[in-house]
Amino acid sequence: MNEETMNLEMRKFLKKFGVTSQQKIEHAIFKAVEEGRLKGDEAISVKATLEIPDLSVVHVVTGEIPLE
Repeated sequence: MNEETMNLEMRKFLKKFGVTSQQKIEHAIFKAVEEGRLKGDEAISVKATLEIPDLSVVHVVTGEIPLE
């Protein structure tokens, strides 16, 4: 195992996950505000789940995103 390669590839994956997740969240928020399902001044609950089937790992992170 090459630890340097593993760390580099892990960072690439996490960057991709972060960027694409942010885009999905922003799109969903803007759409919900546009449709009147959100006012735009609330805080929304979020939950992200990372699964690694080959290692039987499930990691869940929860939080809130205040919109104002």
